Amino acid sequence: MIENNCVFCKILKGEIPSVKVFEDDKMLVFKDIEPKAKVHLLAVAKDHFKLLEEADEKGRGLVSYMLFKIPQIAKENGLENGYRLVINQGDDAGQTVFHLHIHILGGETLPW
Repeated sequence: MIENNCVFCKILKGEIPSVKVFEDDKMLVFKDIEPKAKVHLLAVAKDHFKLLEEADEKGRGLVSYMLFKIPQIAKENGLENGYRLVINQGDDAGQTVFHLHIHILGGETLPW
């Protein structure tokens, strides 16, 4: 399901441009426009749900699929020496776009 006012849904629909590095029928991965590391990618679920706790059975399968695909995508984007995954959940965690997404950060030694 796509929501009309969601920034990531607009990117998924092609209404907002992005630099895509991977796409299939379940997810889109693109470069973050405000990178927090040398490599900062966003893996966005093609089904809209805001938080992990909102995921139904299909959503849980989608998250599992995304986590399965990310190592391949990370390697293809030069992250052979390691990377960090971040899933912000809610305001206190710093979530600014309320559409499930996974940050993939690397390309350098990251601070804790």
